[in-house]
Amino acid sequence: MSQVCVINIYVPSIQEAVDFYTAVLGFKVYKQYSTKIVSLLHGEVPIVLEESENALYNPDQSVSGVVLALKTEDIYQTVTQLKEHNVEFVVEEPTDCPPGKFISFRDPFGNVLEYLQFIH
Repeated sequence: MSQVCVINIYVPSIQEAVDFYTAVLGFKVYKQYSTKIVSLLHGEVPIVLEESENALYNPDQSVSGVVLALKTEDIYQTVTQLKEHNVEFVVEEPTDCPPGKFISFRDPFGNVLEYLQFIH
């Protein structure tokens, strides 16, 4: 059986990515492997930010093939916090989905991320 072992996010600027993922989303830097590769502290599945000249920002992209979903306990508070950082939303209003509610937004490079609140 295949298992996810790492989530790579390719970005055009490692410093801008680290700033966003730590200051806005609250991740902590786990290890800096080089000037262009940083691993974020994230449970059992690490998130690795990697600077690549091939990583393109496309603000017209409305859908992403891969979406990183983050868990939140209070989706409305999360929306407020993201607004404080002027995050660009794709889905700003918490929207019903099978496990609960979600919102989606972009990182500074156009990658779409989601927050999900599970409703028990």
